[in-house]
Amino acid sequence: MRRHHSGLNLQRKPFIKVYQGYGHTGSLVVYGHVFHKEPYRFRSFRNSLLLNLVQLLRLFFVKPVPYVRLRLQCYGQVLEGHSEYDGFFRFEWASAYTLAAGWHPFTVSSIAEDGTADTPAEGRLWVPHVTQFAFISDIDDTIMKSYSATVFRRLYELLARNPERRKIFLETANHYKLLSLAHTDAAMPNPLFYVSSSEWNLYDYLGRVFRYNNLPPGIFLLNQIKRWFELLKSGKTGHSGKLIRISRILQAFPRQQFVLLGDNSQQDPFLYKAIAEKHPQQIHAVYIRNVRASRAETARNLLAGLPSGIHSCLFVHSSEAIDHGRAIGLLPAHGES
Repeated sequence: MRRHHSGLNLQRKPFIKVYQGYGHTGSLVVYGHVFHKEPYRFRSFRNSLLLNLVQLLRLFFVKPVPYVRLRLQCYGQVLEGHSEYDGFFRFEWASAYTLAAGWHPFTVSSIAEDGTADTPAEGRLWVPHVTQFAFISDIDDTIMKSYSATVFRRLYELLARNPERRKIFLETANHYKLLSLAHTDAAMPNPLFYVSSSEWNLYDYLGRVFRYNNLPPGIFLLNQIKRWFELLKSGKTGHSGKLIRISRILQAFPRQQFVLLGDNSQQDPFLYKAIAEKHPQQIHAVYIRNVRASRAETARNLLAGLPSGIHSCLFVHSSEAIDHGRAIGLLPAHGES
């Protein structure tokens, strides 16, 4: 994050949306966007196609503000930076204080040309416990049925269904709960990172899907924000960005073994193989949900080519992934806690 950009003379104070950050004492990361006004927030949902359509479309009626000077404050430390061309901002720093595992507050303010700051936006960053394992999972077609390979079916699922009616795969919530407690306990859950090609527009939407389906909480790392006229590109591109986001997580937590979970609807098998080859000592296992039978053989061959010692599983049902996890000792055997 550059720290030399000057403030802008804005006619109205911009709205700063911060997302949950993560890291440890030596490396903390916070993301967010600057908008002209507060993005639309979900209201109560009904079984109305028109209402759902209107509410989802409004998530993409956003106007990012570029190059706004920003100030982050966290436990007395102050950093300055600015939003990028698309309103996105990222702060990364080392804490001057030792941070215990858990949630920690921070604020981000926009700075006017005269140096005055607006009312700060409050956020939280997560310092996970140092456990043996950490998990990085895709969302669309890995956890939630999204039909990502078919543009119009994906848009139908997104626009026609409210978060409480989105379908997740059978046994997925149970699988992820087991992963969150693998070789640890509820007081020290394993970190979960949900890295997706879905846009930041859907940050709150996905949060509702996860809460409704009792999926274990984690950190969402999503794709570049889109405007309403880019809806046909929703969930597309972003694969190179996904590789960068995952690599940053691995670099931030070098002491933990990672398990990667994805699907074969698009590029996850290729992406995860590249990550495993780049970070072979950090990858414990790769799981790919087989949602496209026509790509099963390709995925199977890519998994067979993973570096030696990395476990892999191509599965259709989450129960198969659970059984595989028990077989390799990632998950406890039946009857064990």
